[in-house]
Amino acid sequence: MRVMLIVNPFATATTPAGRDALAHTLSSRFSLDVEHTTHRGHAGELARRAVAEGVDVVLVHGGDGSVNEAVNGILGPPDQVPDPSRTVPGLGVIPGGSANVFARTLGILADPLAATGQIIGLLESGQCRRIGLGHTQDRWFLFNTGMGMDAVVVHAMEDKRHAGKPATPARYFRTTVASFLRNATNKASFTVEVPDHEPIPGVQFGFVSNTSPWTYFGDYEIRTNPTTGFDTRLGLFAATSTGVARNLPLAARLLTHRTPKGGHLYRDDDVEWVRFRADEPIDVQMDGDYIGAHVAVDFGHRADALAVVAPGADSLSTTLTTT
Repeated sequence: MRVMLIVNPFATATTPAGRDALAHTLSSRFSLDVEHTTHRGHAGELARRAVAEGVDVVLVHGGDGSVNEAVNGILGPPDQVPDPSRTVPGLGVIPGGSANVFARTLGILADPLAATGQIIGLLESGQCRRIGLGHTQDRWFLFNTGMGMDAVVVHAMEDKRHAGKPATPARYFRTTVASFLRNATNKASFTVEVPDHEPIPGVQFGFVSNTSPWTYFGDYEIRTNPTTGFDTRLGLFAATSTGVARNLPLAARLLTHRTPKGGHLYRDDDVEWVRFRADEPIDVQMDGDYIGAHVAVDFGHRADALAVVAPGADSLSTTLTTT
């Protein structure tokens, strides 16, 4: 089995010694190519090369952004008609970022060396599972995307990381609170459209999820769409207010794992598509990466889009040769 290991050496939780140890362990079991990313988008470039060279599995040691890039490189644009004769690699993740939402949601162990052993066991048994993915017209997303407040927070955190500040849970919390307080009177809004429902105007922040949890606060799961999963369609969480008084009770429900609800909230855990429409550009994030300000974004879903090396129910298990 030929494996390409894509390593982001700048990821939060990677170290030179750790990277060498897991590469050594993998190379003792498989034909291994090790590639280090050097710039944004590089993981996608390497994954496209892996497809062209007939690599069986792409392993990513990095954060959610690197994994997102690799998946987009493996699958190509969502609006591209799939070639039935094209064999694509399976994907495995060895956590290396600060949040590792995708890996944790798949049931991958948090420690990179432990995760490597787990991945080896799954690869040697030839097992993977197929999962559905969300997408826009030109890009796939793995676990969530959003317009408005969460993108504002992601944008602020990226600025802090670029300034040399680590992305800790405490810093995320402080940045989230500060962003809500700063934007409590911001009137920028957008309209959300979903199938079989009247348009929802005046939305000030909206999340589209491909699975649950939406994110983690340290080790704590935040579930905006509790029954959305890799085997359902998309989850939508759209709020028409950023006011502190209206969102504190909602935040309390999220933090205590109660069903999210509120008079200013529209939620659906299984929709076929979602459209966001704004009169002026509003910040958008995808899988924890800020992707700019947009006035229109369409989100869709494709079942069984990707084979992932991960533990799963027998009904979802398949071999790595599945395309």
